[in-house]
Amino acid sequence: MNNCSYDRGEEMKELECDLCEQTCEHPQNICLARAELISDTTAQRIAETFKILGDPTRVRILQILLKRELCVCDIAAVLEMGQSAISHQLRVLRGARLVKYRREGKMAWYSIDDDHIASLLEQGLQHIEHK
Repeated sequence: MNNCSYDRGEEMKELECDLCEQTCEHPQNICLARAELISDTTAQRIAETFKILGDPTRVRILQILLKRELCVCDIAAVLEMGQSAISHQLRVLRGARLVKYRREGKMAWYSIDDDHIASLLEQGLQHIEHK
């Protein structure tokens, strides 16, 4: 085992690092990376979000909700799909807290749940358009 310390703000931390038996050129980097590593629970939640975003229909629903709030029938008309198929996808998105809805009489109006989702979609679009 190898001990290394790193500076995190004003305090020094001491970490114990397990290293392979081969010569390690950067044990300090390993210790820093381990200290900054997100928890398994956080990694799982992020992976679940990206799994939900792995469906093109859901991505398209989110994309059209970036600009305006829409009801289920309007989303179905824009995507040329049935309302039941759209409702199913919206339930998945709502369960993941990617969209929210409000009732107005018999109408359910959907919108993006928060700015983080909008930023994620916009960055994804910029990424694929970048050459």
